[in-house]
Amino acid sequence: MPELPEVQAHVERLGETFVGRVLSGFTPLSFSVLRTYSPRPDEAIGLTLDHVGRRGKFMLMTFAQGNPQVTFVIHLMQAGRLIPDEKKSAKPRNGLARWTFEDGSALLLTEAGRERKAGIWVLEGDPLAGDGDESVDGGNLVEPLTGLGVEADSVTLDQLRTALGAKNQRLHGFLRDQHGIAGLGRLLANEICFRAQLSPFAMTRSLDDDATSRLLEAIHGAIEDALVFERSRAEMSKSADRPANVHHRAGGPCPRCGEVIRSVTYNAYEVDYCASCQTGGKVLADNTTSKFLR
Repeated sequence: MPELPEVQAHVERLGETFVGRVLSGFTPLSFSVLRTYSPRPDEAIGLTLDHVGRRGKFMLMTFAQGNPQVTFVIHLMQAGRLIPDEKKSAKPRNGLARWTFEDGSALLLTEAGRERKAGIWVLEGDPLAGDGDESVDGGNLVEPLTGLGVEADSVTLDQLRTALGAKNQRLHGFLRDQHGIAGLGRLLANEICFRAQLSPFAMTRSLDDDATSRLLEAIHGAIEDALVFERSRAEMSKSADRPANVHHRAGGPCPRCGEVIRSVTYNAYEVDYCASCQTGGKVLADNTTSKFLR
């Protein structure tokens, strides 16, 4: 799934190309893609694309003309992509929705596979107008953005301490939970735990000041490095192409100590780690067969 760096770099690319263009039409190509019924998407027709932004893993396209303002909030989920649409075919492969502009250009939301979980919400005004950066729960955001935590790329040490203490949970799960801090996913969760030299199953309330400081540094460092890579590309990368130290590297050598990288596998994802660097040499196992390391 695209995480903060991939989404941020992509909204920057789209903003450079499409901001300033006037919307001439919006066409949902899948009955399930539109998650709101009011306001209607056609209320944005005739408005200018004023801004392409991001909140967590969500993309935001805001159309404005003075006071009228309509924002499309887009979640790509696992396999969604928002791409320039040069062909504008009637039935594009994997097509979910299309935005067309008065100059003849278009954007197409696609999603590979059959799950069709990517979605679009149409909101009046600026959905981030009530966003309180000082609040761990994300302030007074509008659905579907309500409840999102502070942005992972700007979270402070105090905000991170508060988020870690809000609920006692395993660190890997905390990093993927958008309510504590927003924007991280499976790859970055694995990489951040490795950088911070922390067990992915350490409990959040057990982290001392030193561990919390290392975690903050790892969060910011992992995001910055991923952004450098992503901004070097012309389009959003695939997960397999993204640089990683331990993510999906199970069985290979740890780049820090040379020991074998291990993993705990679940139905939808895997937790990858170095036992020597992160867990004091202890091998983690699925909680169906043994206890987690805490």
